[in-house]
Amino acid sequence: MELRPWRKQDAQALAVIANNRNIWNNVRDRMPNPYTVMDALEWIGHISQQQPTQNFAILVNGVIVGNIGAVLQDDVYRKTVEIGYFVGEPHWGKGIATKALALFVEYVEQKFSPLRIYAGVFAHNKASMEVLRKNGFYLESIKRKAAIKNGQVLDEYIWVKLTANQVPIIT
Repeated sequence: MELRPWRKQDAQALAVIANNRNIWNNVRDRMPNPYTVMDALEWIGHISQQQPTQNFAILVNGVIVGNIGAVLQDDVYRKTVEIGYFVGEPHWGKGIATKALALFVEYVEQKFSPLRIYAGVFAHNKASMEVLRKNGFYLESIKRKAAIKNGQVLDEYIWVKLTANQVPIIT
């Protein structure tokens, strides 16, 4: 398994994976559905400007099978990182997301030195919750009626991993 930055030439592969209603049902609405090559090119162009890299293609045997990324928080949350990921449906149930998340958490801890890493998961996405649990995340809270997806009001489960990083307290 390999995590590597997205490239423009990956747009077709990303569109094939991401243009999937079952994936879209588990992500925020800002991800288009249907998901086209143009959507992929636009997104890759946007994230390629992030330094250091925050979003990666997940590859297995050289084939793109998913995405994993981070959103760095700011202001008083500047030592917090939100993570998100998806794996193409043909690759579900193979442990890919679990392995990718382990690699990605290590990267995030080294590059960004967060105190806390978290993911929000819709109540129906038990598989994603299991991926997080296997990587040392714990269920911190359930945000009731937190999201509206497909016309349904959903609870969002907040999974957290606290890191060993320290921040000097200035008084």
